[in-house]
Amino acid sequence: MARIAFILLCHKDPEGIIAQAERLTATGDFISIHFDRRARPEDYRRIRDALDPNPRVTFARRRVRCGWGEWSLVAATLNALRAACEAFPAATHFYMLSGDCMQIKSARFAHAFLDRESVDYIESFDFFESDWIKTGFKEERLIYRHWFNERKRKGLFYFSYEVQRRLGLTRAVPADIEMRIGSQWWCLRRETVEKLLDFIRQRRDIVRFFSTTWIPDETFFQTLVFHLVPEVEIRARTLTFLMFTDYGMPLTFYNDHYDLLLAQDYLFARKISPEARALKDRLGALWAADTEDFPISNEGRNLFTFLTGRGRIGRRFAPRFWETESSLGRERELLIVVCKKWHVAKRLVERIHQVTGIPGVEYLFNEDSCPLPDLGGIQTRMDKRHRHRRALMRMLFDLSGTERLVICLDPGSFELLEDFAADKAEVRILEVECDFSEEYLVGHARRVGLAGESTPPEVIARLLPTIRYDMRFETDRILDAGFAHLARMRQGADVAENARALMNFLGIEADPARQIAETDYLFVD
Repeated sequence: MARIAFILLCHKDPEGIIAQAERLTATGDFISIHFDRRARPEDYRRIRDALDPNPRVTFARRRVRCGWGEWSLVAATLNALRAACEAFPAATHFYMLSGDCMQIKSARFAHAFLDRESVDYIESFDFFESDWIKTGFKEERLIYRHWFNERKRKGLFYFSYEVQRRLGLTRAVPADIEMRIGSQWWCLRRETVEKLLDFIRQRRDIVRFFSTTWIPDETFFQTLVFHLVPEVEIRARTLTFLMFTDYGMPLTFYNDHYDLLLAQDYLFARKISPEARALKDRLGALWAADTEDFPISNEGRNLFTFLTGRGRIGRRFAPRFWETESSLGRERELLIVVCKKWHVAKRLVERIHQVTGIPGVEYLFNEDSCPLPDLGGIQTRMDKRHRHRRALMRMLFDLSGTERLVICLDPGSFELLEDFAADKAEVRILEVECDFSEEYLVGHARRVGLAGESTPPEVIARLLPTIRYDMRFETDRILDAGFAHLARMRQGADVAENARALMNFLGIEADPARQIAETDYLFVD
């Protein structure tokens, strides 16, 4: 059975460290602690006094002063790893933690999880080809030498970089290794750790190279594990659940995140707020729980993106110049059905075609699987459809052989509505307002990844008001935009009212409008 040696890097909260070490070792696991040498000496003595009697706890023999982005973080990790390998021969896995991490599963679940496959869990992506680095230095991390801490000695950091850049003082990446990158939170098998420690004893040149790279904790282990272990034995993921804000800072979890955390497909989570005492108490007790039953929904990231996206709505990029200067054509008429329930809009478009003969295309800007003819490749990907939206629509008009065309849009596609409404063509919009039962909203949350089949009911209950408000907001935004030709159908309206809306939208007589409005299955879920 798996036995874990936790590698804990920490610099504060001695009481929390002591409690965490006692919890993790009480179930038969081990812990090796590196306490930052910059921290208060009395805090370190307190930790040692409390934990030295515990045979399942060891300490890095040599403590280093750690700084963000520096080699010191890797050095501290290696010191703790060496101590763990020597002290705990029964350990089968080595799991990297920080003092802000806490378990979100039981030890029983974690051991069973690690027993399923003999693999290493570490993010390991191609350094140059992947988009793991979103902004800032990329190859500059490697080809220049970095001796100074960017946060504490910013002037020296960028001065040394500029001197090297201007003088062309670059260096080559070691030729026999493939540079990889990923999260510093990993779980490695014992044989992998032993191979890694042997390798760096033999290859001091590799250590020298990484010791002057920038943020080496995101490249050192990720590169060497990939070099030493067959790729089929690597799962390029972390077992620690963490998310980042728009500003690149780790998201902090609080007392009301307990159910959300347990539902994620991870063993630990980072960062837990120091003030979240109730959450820490509940998660602390969880490790010793005699259960492996954790319904996994794994909706955390989608849920965070959805909730933080409210209030940030707007046009992020201006239209491309060729889109701005091109038009669908003054003589053409684009008819847009806007509806949150896609099946309702699709039925309506089909019925419009049956009664009036106007061709229609469904959610071509929202649904990848929307059937489209070959349009020279711009129809193949959703990003291309959006980027070349007007060119795409012009080609669809040409292929249909008509000057009138109906399409469907989700009400969340407000940027598209604005863009098309500003075209020289005549653009008419029909918003179809539907009723949303609680059952439908739950299904919607699952379809878009905000919840899973196993998401706890209390999490869904907190989510539903936000989803309902979001749908209301989309409708209000369309009404407030002042579009010149906007009509509305409502699920609760009578046939006569909806027929009038269709007459205005389609420019047709009363009889065909009534035929469409009388479609009895239109709003059926």
